[in-house]
Amino acid sequence: MLATGAVENVTAESPQSNADIATEDDIARREATFRFTVENISQLKERVLSPPCYVRCLPWRILILVRNSTNTPERSTQQKALSIFLQCNEGSETPGWTCYGLGELKLLSHKPDGEHLCRKLHHMYHCKEDDWGYANFISWQDLMNPDDGFVQNDSITVEAHVVAEAPHGVSWDSKKHTGFIGLKNQGATCYMNSLLQTLFFTNVLRKAVYKIPTSGDDSSRSVAFALQRVFYDLQFSDIPVATKKLTKSFGWETLDSFMQHDVQEFLRVLLDKLESKMRHTVVEGTVPKLFEGKMTSFIKCRNVNCSSTRVETFYDIQLSVMGKNNIYESFKEYISTELLDGDNKYDAGEHGLQEAEKGVRFDVFPPILHLHLLRFQYDPQSDTSIKFNDRFEFFEEINLDQYLQDAPQSPAHYTLHAVLVHSGDIHGGHYVVFINPKGDGKWCKFDDDVVSRCSKQEAIEYNFGGKEDAPYLSRRATSAYMLIYIQTSQLMYVLQDVTENDIPTDLCERINAEMRCEMVRTCRRKIRCRKLRSDTSVTSSKYYAKIFNALKQFFTLQTPPGSKFKTR
Repeated sequence: MLATGAVENVTAESPQSNADIATEDDIARREATFRFTVENISQLKERVLSPPCYVRCLPWRILILVRNSTNTPERSTQQKALSIFLQCNEGSETPGWTCYGLGELKLLSHKPDGEHLCRKLHHMYHCKEDDWGYANFISWQDLMNPDDGFVQNDSITVEAHVVAEAPHGVSWDSKKHTGFIGLKNQGATCYMNSLLQTLFFTNVLRKAVYKIPTSGDDSSRSVAFALQRVFYDLQFSDIPVATKKLTKSFGWETLDSFMQHDVQEFLRVLLDKLESKMRHTVVEGTVPKLFEGKMTSFIKCRNVNCSSTRVETFYDIQLSVMGKNNIYESFKEYISTELLDGDNKYDAGEHGLQEAEKGVRFDVFPPILHLHLLRFQYDPQSDTSIKFNDRFEFFEEINLDQYLQDAPQSPAHYTLHAVLVHSGDIHGGHYVVFINPKGDGKWCKFDDDVVSRCSKQEAIEYNFGGKEDAPYLSRRATSAYMLIYIQTSQLMYVLQDVTENDIPTDLCERINAEMRCEMVRTCRRKIRCRKLRSDTSVTSSKYYAKIFNALKQFFTLQTPPGSKFKTR
């Protein structure tokens, strides 16, 4: 061969260490740096590919070739150049796969004081575009210039640094790589999937949901039982979980699954249904105990002794984003007072119209704090609703003592547990959620059916918004729209372990019985389809009938006492 190559793994030079995410030998790692040396470069006639380096379980290669092209349309002079590309998952027979990757291609100088030639890239790789890079990475004249030192002994070395998101549409074992699984998207239910994952990882709530009595409920109409089933599957299954039965229990038809609903309203309705179903049970009061806070609305006249107060409860707080730099500025505005004067004076009854101050004071923050960031608002200038993607900073830990009316018994110190993120505009987009499952700073990204480990920077800083040209984002207008904080003193309580023993036996038996019936129905459908496609003879029909009866007997066997989810 005129050209030979060797690949060498190199320790990634990154300001963010990923030692807690993956080891260098882990093929599911988020990033890697590797080198490829090509010998006899002056005689290179065909393209050469480096051996694969695996990132996110996909093979990544450096592709090098020599390119001859015309310099300008007016001049037909041929210009020789070296082309360097980064290739992902070449030759895959799986259609529809995608993987967003970014990184850097670097032509190394062999001289001690030489400068390497670097080119950055970012691309959504897919089956029709599985390589991306530079057709004119460097001209042949500059490549061969001995002063730059790119060629030594007729060989060159190219280094590639790759950072990739978990792929879609190919084999990615979320359970193996993270310990968790995702939820299937029915069409436009990514917002619901994000919320369901946050509720599932609110472990104390999951325990309470399991204990809701649902034995007499209609499985097709009971929201509580459908949620129990989703939680059960998320805890024990190895494959992505379907949510069709849950949406059916909401009364949604198929078309509704292709429409994005209001996230805040959906969460409130779901929590209301759970709170109602928990009444007069052993878990009564769980929802308000976890999510309910208290505030006092007040109006105080400035010139007369007259005031009005009203205590209100809340399950979430809506914070303004526009014109605010961070979460503390939003809280400061929230408790700021409004002056009622001029035509807007307060009617103080016997005192008549009076100038007054109007505002709210926080009395108690709940153990689990849901903060909705007002990204979607009406814009008077354009007379339409738009998304504000302004940069808005939030933090891994916050202290809200200064916003309480009285000093709390337990500090209002909170730890960030989940960041729900929206990409796109007011007319649509995509939702994902980043969750810190154990509250220890080790984050995972839940993107529908794909779950992957991620860095703290990817979960927090990358979702501040305001960076339309950020190459590390696979989609434009990406920013957090909801934050979930857990009071630090309550972390161990809220995130307590949930085991099989926490699930009532009758619930396990009912779920297992349903799964066995579903498997029998699935086998029946497959046998019918196979029978229609292959052979309609009496002998063939009898043969498939025997298979069906054997499967039916197997799947309808009783689950051994004390075992849970053994027939999955």
